[in-house]
Amino acid sequence: MKTIYVTRRIPEVGIQMLRDAGHDVEVSEKDGVLTKEELVTTLGQKEYDAVLCLLTDDVDGSVYDAVPSAKIFANYAVGYNNIDVAGAHERGITVTNTPGVLTETVAEHAMGMILAVMLRIPEADRFTRAGKYDGWAPMMYLGTDLRGKTLGVLGAGRIGRRVAYHAMKGFDMNVVYYDIQKNEDFEKEVEASFRESVDDVLKEADVVTVHVPLLDSTKHLINKERLSVMKKSAYLINSSRGPVVDEKALVEALQNGTIKGAALDVYEEEPKLAEGLAELENVVITPHIASATEGTRGKMAEIAAQNIIDFLDGKTPPNVVETK
Repeated sequence: MKTIYVTRRIPEVGIQMLRDAGHDVEVSEKDGVLTKEELVTTLGQKEYDAVLCLLTDDVDGSVYDAVPSAKIFANYAVGYNNIDVAGAHERGITVTNTPGVLTETVAEHAMGMILAVMLRIPEADRFTRAGKYDGWAPMMYLGTDLRGKTLGVLGAGRIGRRVAYHAMKGFDMNVVYYDIQKNEDFEKEVEASFRESVDDVLKEADVVTVHVPLLDSTKHLINKERLSVMKKSAYLINSSRGPVVDEKALVEALQNGTIKGAALDVYEEEPKLAEGLAELENVVITPHIASATEGTRGKMAEIAAQNIIDFLDGKTPPNVVETK
């Protein structure tokens, strides 16, 4: 029997899989994120054989060194920018993630944010709940039609392609995109048109949806200068990683009418929001829930658990993260 530490409560299906495989599982009792100090202290108290961590955990050398007995860190997330993968490999530690499972759910959430901000649904909801609705009016909360508008996709990976599919097939939107390389299958599927640069997409699109990983090259991909080249009638949607957008610059752009609106599910310094963001009426903000459906979060737990089970059985886990 091996001992596994889980840094935060996840769907029970994953915990039960580990226990059914004959392992002892300990789950953090803290109602919230463990600080780096708390994580190091906790892991140093016992010879754990595996750690199931979350994207909110800052996993680096000090964490690995606190629990040298653990040779696998299974991240309950698709992204792994919270983990020092190179440092893990230097110590002979395997890192895994949960790819693929989020695609449909995150794409649907992104599409929901597009609809919400363009049709001003949250604004109208707040207005009605406040008791201000006293009858139909022809100029009340006029939104923006999706049909015939141009969706700009930054990052034509699995999620970006699915958002484009929903936009084109369901709402008759046109699609332009930028990625580090052209994707002919994507272009055929949704009649998407490749653009040579991020700026080319921003200049043309009525709605820009961001689906890039967080890398040194993508931090502040959307900054003050790039916001300024967007249409004044355009909307920005971000459900990738918070630091991809310069949040302070976005607040200024929304306040000054540089762009018409935005919808965010991720933030530069989560859970903190940039000053002034929450007070804006022309932004939709959700608390990093793009993958938050019962089915998807449960499947993530299963994948993370299976990665650990396979590793502890002497097999190569199906979702090993390689050093870039």
